[in-house]
Amino acid sequence: MHLVDEVFAGLVACRDACATRRQLLLALLPLAVLATAAQASKINPSETAITLPNEISWVAWSGLPPHSGEMATLYGGLEKPGPYLVLMKWYPGYMSAPHSYATDRLSLVLSGTWWVNSGADFDPDATVPVPAGGFIRRVARTPHYDGVKKSAEVPAVIALFGIAPVELQLVDPIKPAWRQL
Repeated sequence: MHLVDEVFAGLVACRDACATRRQLLLALLPLAVLATAAQASKINPSETAITLPNEISWVAWSGLPPHSGEMATLYGGLEKPGPYLVLMKWYPGYMSAPHSYATDRLSLVLSGTWWVNSGADFDPDATVPVPAGGFIRRVARTPHYDGVKKSAEVPAVIALFGIAPVELQLVDPIKPAWRQL
């Protein structure tokens, strides 16, 4: 029996048994959910790839202080030539040292507040807050720094788009790449 036939049979059976429209609608709700699930399962994964939030793999930043941040690569990669999409999770109390990239980077704050500034001189007090929904364009080869202030209650999650390889370059390679506030 097809799903449409099952829904119709449920409607007919419930029509006589259900006293009110509300009871009828409540009785049909599970069938509607099943119909929706059946339609969703028809997506061809070779044409439309879906990654649900609980399937995103977060990895701690390597070589940096524990619990300073995590990254999830959704498409491409920072070193692999071509477009990339990564998520970065910045924990409160950490900022990057002034640095630049070889290509433009487009950033969208998904949650929390990200604090940003441009320039070669690191001054966390001069950073500007960018709340969830805010957009930042980093112009290639221009120094900047960013992170999450220590007073924040939650991490900031940023979606980063660009063309790799990124080629991160520190303004002062002798100083640490990350600063704990």
